[in-house]
Amino acid sequence: MSTAAAMPLPSGMRRMMLTVCCMSATIMQALDTTIANIALPHMQGSLSASLDQINWVLTSYIVASAIMTAPIGWLADRYGRKKLFVVCVAGFTVASLLCGISQTIGQIVTFRIMQGMFGAALVPLSQSVILDAYSFEQRGQAMAMWSIGVMLGPIMGPTLGGWLTEHYSWHWVFLVNLPVGAFTIFGLLLFLDETRPRGHLRFDWFGFVALAVGIGALQLMLDRGEQVGWFESPEIIAEAIISIAGFYYFFAHSLTTNEPFVRFALFKDRNFIGGCIFMAVIGMALFGTMALVVPYMQNVMGYPVLTAGWMLGSRGIGTLITMLFVGRLLRTIEARWLVLTGLTITAVTIGQMIGFTNDTSARTIITVTVIQGMGLGLVFVPLSTVAFATLPAHLRTDGTAILTLVRNIGSSVGISVVIANLTSTTTVIHSRMVESLTPFNDALKMPDVAGIVDVTTERGLALLEQLVQQQATIIAFANDFKLLMWMTLVSIPLVFVIGTSRLPKRRVVREAAE
Repeated sequence: MSTAAAMPLPSGMRRMMLTVCCMSATIMQALDTTIANIALPHMQGSLSASLDQINWVLTSYIVASAIMTAPIGWLADRYGRKKLFVVCVAGFTVASLLCGISQTIGQIVTFRIMQGMFGAALVPLSQSVILDAYSFEQRGQAMAMWSIGVMLGPIMGPTLGGWLTEHYSWHWVFLVNLPVGAFTIFGLLLFLDETRPRGHLRFDWFGFVALAVGIGALQLMLDRGEQVGWFESPEIIAEAIISIAGFYYFFAHSLTTNEPFVRFALFKDRNFIGGCIFMAVIGMALFGTMALVVPYMQNVMGYPVLTAGWMLGSRGIGTLITMLFVGRLLRTIEARWLVLTGLTITAVTIGQMIGFTNDTSARTIITVTVIQGMGLGLVFVPLSTVAFATLPAHLRTDGTAILTLVRNIGSSVGISVVIANLTSTTTVIHSRMVESLTPFNDALKMPDVAGIVDVTTERGLALLEQLVQQQATIIAFANDFKLLMWMTLVSIPLVFVIGTSRLPKRRVVREAAE
C-alpha cells in the first residue's frame, strides 16, 4: 500500500488542527534559518568568539540541514511518517533548548548542527502531510495556508530576532521555539495517523555519503566564499573540487544501482521538474532581495535594525493578501498563468528597486515591497500545488524533500551571488569615482561645493570619502537589483515547462478513494 493510502483523510476540526500543527512546525523551522543573524554580534561578545568562529553558528545549521533534507523520503517510508515527524520536532525542540543554554562557541555550533539535522525534515514532512490530508480540489487553498509559514518565517526572522535580542537576550532567539515545539508534538501525536513502515527497505549508504559530501561542500563554498575571497582561497577551490566529485559519484552510482538513494522517477513528471526550476528561482529572488534590502535600509538609509525588519516584513503582508485568494484562483486558472503573472510582478518590483537612493521615502519602499510580496505569493503557492498535481502519491514525501532542497540551494546561490557582486562592484565603483576626485577637478572648486567639502582639510577629505563610499554603495546595490531582475525575467519563458494543474477525472476519483 502506498504511503499516502495508509493515512485516512482527516475531516473537520481534526484536519484543521493537523494543518495548524504542520504550519507551526514550518514556521518554527523557517524562522530559524534567519532569526539568529541579527543576534550574532551579541553572541560573539557573550561567547568570546572571533568573527570567523561566530559565523559557524549560521554555517553549521545550513550545512546540516541541507545534508539531511535528501533522505527524508526514505526515512518516512522506512520508519513511518508520523514517527519521523514527531522525533524530528522533538529533536529540534531539544536542540533549541541546548542552543539557548550554551555557554561556549563549541557547544552552540554542536547544537546548531543537531538543530539543522532534525529541522531538515519539518518543512517537507509538513507539506507532504497537508497534501495527503486534503482532496485535490482543496489543495490550492491548503497550500496557501501552509505557505504562510514558509514565506513569512524568513521575512519575520530578522525582526523577531532583533526584538528578542534587544529586549531580552540572544538566548531567547532559540528558547522561543520551546512552546511552539511542545504544542506541535502534542498535536501530531493526537491528530496525525501513522503510515505503514516498509521494513524491507535498505539504505543506500554510498549514495547518501556521496550526495552529503557534494551538498555539504557546496554549501560551505557558498557560505564561506565571501569571507575568504572566493577562488583566491585554497579552501574554496578544495570545496569546489570535493563538491564536484561528490555529485559525480552520486549520479554515477545512482544511475547504475537497482535501489538508488533518490528516486529518479520523480523527474519523469513534467510538473515536478517545473516546480523544481521555479523553486530555485524563488529561492534566489526571495533570499537574494532579503540579503540586500535589510543592509540597504540600515547602511545606506540609516534605519535602525528593528525598523528595517518591520519594513521588510511588509513583503509578508503582500504575500498574505495573495494567499487569501490564490487557492480559489487555482480552481479556475491554470497554475502556469498565475506563476507567469507572479514572476512578472516580481521582476517589475525588483526593477523599481534599481532606482532606490538614500532619499527614497519609506512609503515608496513599503509599497514596492508589499506588491513584490504579492508577486512571490502568486508564484510560490501555485508551484507548491502544481508540482504534485500529477506526481504519484507514493512519491510525494520524496518530492517535498527534493523541492525543499532545491529551494534551499537556490537561496544559498542567490545570496552568495548578490553579496559577492555587491562587494566587488562597490570596490570597483569607488575606485573609479576616486580617480576623478583630484585637486584639479573644477567641480570641487565651485563655491557651493567648496563651502561644504573643503579638500584642503582633513575634515573635508573625510566627508568627501564618506560621500563617495555612499554613492558607490548605492550604485552597487542598483547593479545587484538589476541582476536579480534579469535572473527573474530570463526564467519567465520556462513557465511553459509546467503542464496542466488539473487532474484527469479518473485520477481525482482514484485519489479520493485512497
